[in-house]
Amino acid sequence: MPGALLLADTPWLLYRAFFALPKSIVDGEGNPVNALLGTVNAILALIEPPTRAARAALQEAGIAEPPRAVVACTGAEEAAYRVELYPPYHAHRDPMPPELRAQWELAPALLEAMGWYVESADALEADDVMFSLAAEEADAGGRALLLTGDRDLYGAVSERVSFVETGKGGAVGLLGPDQVLERYGVAPELVADFIALRGDPSDGLPGAPGIGAKTAADLLRRYGPLEDLLAAAREAENKVRRDRAEMSPRTAQTLRENAALLRSFREIATLQRIEVARPADRSTDFAGGAQAAAAAGMRRLSERLEKIAA
Repeated sequence: MPGALLLADTPWLLYRAFFALPKSIVDGEGNPVNALLGTVNAILALIEPPTRAARAALQEAGIAEPPRAVVACTGAEEAAYRVELYPPYHAHRDPMPPELRAQWELAPALLEAMGWYVESADALEADDVMFSLAAEEADAGGRALLLTGDRDLYGAVSERVSFVETGKGGAVGLLGPDQVLERYGVAPELVADFIALRGDPSDGLPGAPGIGAKTAADLLRRYGPLEDLLAAAREAENKVRRDRAEMSPRTAQTLRENAALLRSFREIATLQRIEVARPADRSTDFAGGAQAAAAAGMRRLSERLEKIAA
């Protein structure tokens, strides 16, 4: 069976590595390269795992073949239309540190030198790019893997698209529709509705006042998507509650009072499909990556890549 298309959330990988790895990881001129190193290593772990245990973990997770191609996805830090819908969107996030910004600008060239595609969108975010490429791959009968920590992308999961979950010691797992349902209590197609109700602190979305994850999932399972739920809340205004499983008068009032805001939250949380080309098969270029890593001052990574290439 041919390998899947591996889609990597480059901003998430860079941020995660920058704050997880020591700033003492520097190039020959003393500039930090920890974010670059961590990003490349995270992708490599799904292509050329460094240990026998890591290789076994990939096999157990169902990743038996190397990816047919890798796409490093990036985009705007926040889509303008999402900020227009809700100005506090991403407003709580600190500015990007200069040491990370410098590595951010170097990342595309390094990732391309590895033989990986780099796909971006100026007006939308990396998760929209990943969603679009995953949908294109699924439509063509292929499989896609989403390497990200952004759970908005649970909404992209399908029978042909899996969310990659990584852990310590090379642990890896794939989340499909059943696992999303188990985690959130709703199917992938209702993830945006779920986020609108529950909120998403990482994006600065508060959700509906007083409605947590369990209530949000219960409401969506009973009434369906957000618009159907809001319609039920309007009907409940003049209806006597006869079934304890029905929404409470307080919940119905909360939904009515916040209907416009919840619609905005759902639009913000909805992944946008844009026009993208399905990437051709492309193997990782370990030799080219070794040269680029050496030029960037990452000696150990360069040596590792040279050994793989040989």
